[in-house]
Amino acid sequence: MNDQPLILQSDLTIVLETEHPRFEEMRDALLPFTELVKSPEYLHTYRITPISVWNASATGLQTDEVLGFLEKNARYGVPSNFAVELRSWFQRCGVFSLHKDEEFLRLEATDSKVFTQLLHDPELKKLLDRVDEAVGKAWLTPGRRGLVKERLVRLGYPVEDQAGYVSGAPLEISLRSSCLSGGDFSLRPYQEQALESFHKGGSDLGGSGTIVLPCGAGKTVVGIAAMAVVGAETLILTPNTVALRQWRAELLDKTELTEDQIGEYSGDCKEIRPVTLTTYQILTYRKEKGGEFVHFNLFSDGNWGLIVYDEVHLLPAPVFRATAEIQARRRLGLTATLVREDGKEDEVFCLIGPKRYDAPWKDLERRGFIAEVECTEVRVPLTEEDRVTYMASGRRQQFRMASENPLKMATLEALLQKHHGQRILIIGQYLDQLEELRQRLGVPLITGKMPNPEREVLYQAFREGKESVLLVSKVGNFAIDLPDANVAIQVSGTFGSRQEEAQRLGRILRPKSDGGKAYFYTLVSEATQDQDYAEKRQRFLAEQGYAYTILPADSLLDLEETS
Repeated sequence: MNDQPLILQSDLTIVLETEHPRFEEMRDALLPFTELVKSPEYLHTYRITPISVWNASATGLQTDEVLGFLEKNARYGVPSNFAVELRSWFQRCGVFSLHKDEEFLRLEATDSKVFTQLLHDPELKKLLDRVDEAVGKAWLTPGRRGLVKERLVRLGYPVEDQAGYVSGAPLEISLRSSCLSGGDFSLRPYQEQALESFHKGGSDLGGSGTIVLPCGAGKTVVGIAAMAVVGAETLILTPNTVALRQWRAELLDKTELTEDQIGEYSGDCKEIRPVTLTTYQILTYRKEKGGEFVHFNLFSDGNWGLIVYDEVHLLPAPVFRATAEIQARRRLGLTATLVREDGKEDEVFCLIGPKRYDAPWKDLERRGFIAEVECTEVRVPLTEEDRVTYMASGRRQQFRMASENPLKMATLEALLQKHHGQRILIIGQYLDQLEELRQRLGVPLITGKMPNPEREVLYQAFREGKESVLLVSKVGNFAIDLPDANVAIQVSGTFGSRQEEAQRLGRILRPKSDGGKAYFYTLVSEATQDQDYAEKRQRFLAEQGYAYTILPADSLLDLEETS
């Protein structure tokens, strides 16, 4: 009997049995060129898409490698359309390229027939200044570089951008061999690989792209190392002021940069210095709805040689538009997941750059670079009365009811008892729910309304062990540096947000000083939308190799009663 692990289907999906003895090997091999679309307990379903193939191509994968792998491991053979689509998508990666041509950019096509066909697209044609169909070439002004790349991706053809970059104002950035905070400092092997995949020796083949690493694996370090090899003034975009301050601290700790070389462009101050840190919020600020983005001039006010987009999966749409106009600047995106709930992965691909490096989370865990995590989904029933109300409610109200299920409180208390003395984060979506928990548990609550200085006081108390439990709202999804946090309990989440699930797990991924494992719990109301959306949220982490143990709440409560 043929017991090969992969079942390939004509809709370009691949089914993999989780109980197959080669499951982990196949999961890791599929990761570079597919995306996980379903992850129930026994069968995982992956899909091949144009963007997944183009990102794979950017990391060096070839058509024959992918097809050879599929042919070798397919239980029932490879459907003919798999080979056709894969070859087509891989071949499209090399059809169009951009080059510098005096004051213009030159767009070249290796297939003049395809070029002629695409010129019938009015949006593409109006972006080109001069066209020579016979030789498959066109010329455009440098300011339309991003717009042409964006349009061609929408038409199904990624552009290989070899038009080069402006150098920007030079800035020597030296990495320390010892951190100011103590301890030796050097790049880990995978960080060096990520850096080289982005920089490519300083050639025009590098200089733009996205590095994907799990939280706690040192994405910021890769960004700092990229700044050092580029050696130019740098603009760093961060998701919030907490992240901004952490970048500043890391730069001072790990480089020879001085305080006066690093500027903060935020709501508090407007400094433009050789290295300038800002936030997505300040860049998208406008005085009135529909008005101008008053701080977009920051992109042009500095002579930047590099722009770093931290947590690039959060990049707001207006910043994409600004990025389309600055394609001559080197651009580095950093993220734990390229998943975007708005479906704009193609814009990250063409405007920031393709995925240059992606380290499987479980691989880094095996090598000791991130903590081992045990994931558990705890299913909590509704009371009979609440079940009746739930069934009579609309879908949005059902989700809110299930998320705020009062019976989650007893389950949470059981988990706090189980992990007594450990560093615990309780993360939730709804402020009313969190406020009720604060009053009942008597532990601090951090929300977006709390001023940053007050938040930092509580974070520091947590680091020092003065507070062992913190309640955090959605502000806890990003940029919290709490290396000793080893338990995260999610009491409610944002519908089916895969990126949120990954970020919340990421709060406890830093290796523990005692070498111990971490624990991630999700409390969901059984047989409700809460449970359905939890399965969707978990999909990205399942793709990375994390399995959720399903636990009935009663088993925790029974354990508490007998302890």
